[in-house]
Amino acid sequence: MAAIFLSIKYHADGRNQAQIERLCGLLESAGHAPYCVVRDLENWGRVQFEPGELMRRTFAAIEASDLILVELSEKGVGLGIEAGYAHARGIPLAVAARAGSDISSTLQGIAMAACLYVREEEILGLAAAVLG
Repeated sequence: MAAIFLSIKYHADGRNQAQIERLCGLLESAGHAPYCVVRDLENWGRVQFEPGELMRRTFAAIEASDLILVELSEKGVGLGIEAGYAHARGIPLAVAARAGSDISSTLQGIAMAACLYVREEEILGLAAAVLG
């Protein structure tokens, strides 16, 4: 079982909460232990942290992970910070985005693997390819 940190843009109005739950469920169904800050630390916005504390806890969760999976269908500054931190720490990084999205060349350059997917289930193959 791999600990997988899911990095994904989250909207305060919760419009992508179902997507995050689906992705975490997919990873769990494949025997992985997913961690997503908004779900597991912030409890969907019900728990607030000062910015410095939030980053400290986020970085600790990244360091405890076997893989960082960046879902980049929507770009966000936090995604780049998390990816850069993981790369600097030598933690494997994979990037996935819905077909038709753009994966930046910078992020592709630090990722071990990247894919554009049609079905979310395709992300499992990406994780498996990186984890071996």
